[in-house]
Amino acid sequence: MTFAATILTLYPEMFPGPLGVSLAGRALERGDWSCETVQIRDFATDKHRTVDDTPAGGGAGMVLKPDVLGAAIESIADARPILAMTPRGKPITQERIRAIAEGPGVTILCGRFEGFDERLFEHYPQIEQISLADIVLSGGEPAALAILDACIRLLPGVMGAPTSGHEESFEDGLLEYPQYTRPQEWEGRTIPEVLRSGDHAKIAAWRKARSEDDTRLRRPDLWDRYSGDRDQPASGARRKD
Repeated sequence: MTFAATILTLYPEMFPGPLGVSLAGRALERGDWSCETVQIRDFATDKHRTVDDTPAGGGAGMVLKPDVLGAAIESIADARPILAMTPRGKPITQERIRAIAEGPGVTILCGRFEGFDERLFEHYPQIEQISLADIVLSGGEPAALAILDACIRLLPGVMGAPTSGHEESFEDGLLEYPQYTRPQEWEGRTIPEVLRSGDHAKIAAWRKARSEDDTRLRRPDLWDRYSGDRDQPASGARRKD
C-alpha cells in the first residue's frame, strides 16, 4: 500500500524538495509513497485570488481566510488524518509519527502569515493542530517536510535494516545513547572500552545507562515522563515499596 501525502500550500514548488533525494527520494521512485500538492490559491473566488485578510480586532499581519481553506480541504476530503502546521498546535511526537506512518497517508495544511481563522478548526474538528517545536517559521512548509520525512523513513523497506528505527531517540521515551566508530583513537580520545569488549550484555547495559543519564540531564521533561511511566504498576499488579 502506498503512503499518500497531500500538502495544501501556497508554495507547491517546495515539494517534494529534499524528500526527492536519498532514502525518501528512492522510496518515492519505487512508489512506496506519493506526493501531491494542492494550491490553496486555486480556491479563492475573487479575481485577485485572495487567500488572506486583516485580523478581526486589529493587529499586524494577515490571516488565512476560512472559506478558501475550507474549499481546499473539501477537495481532498478522505479518511486520512489532516494536520495543520501551526505554532499554536500540540507538539508532534514519535509515537504520533509512527501511528501516521502505519496508516494510508496524511494531509498537511501549511499555514502562512498570522495563521488560520479559528473557525476553520471549529468547523473541522478532525483537523489536528500540530507544532514541530517551540519555534516560529515563516510558513508550515518546512515543518511539513520534517513531518513527512519522519513518517517516510518508517515505511517498510525504506531503511536498510528492519530494526534500524527501533533503538533511536524517543522510541522508548529516552534519548539515544552516544555512537562511536573508527578510528579507535581520534584527537586523544578513544572509544569507550566497554564497546570494544564484545560483551553484548555489558554493552546493552552501558547504552541503557547512558540513554537514561543523557535524557535526565538534557531533557528533564522526557525524563519526568519516562520515570512516571516506570513508576506506574502493571495492569492488575500491586506495587511493593
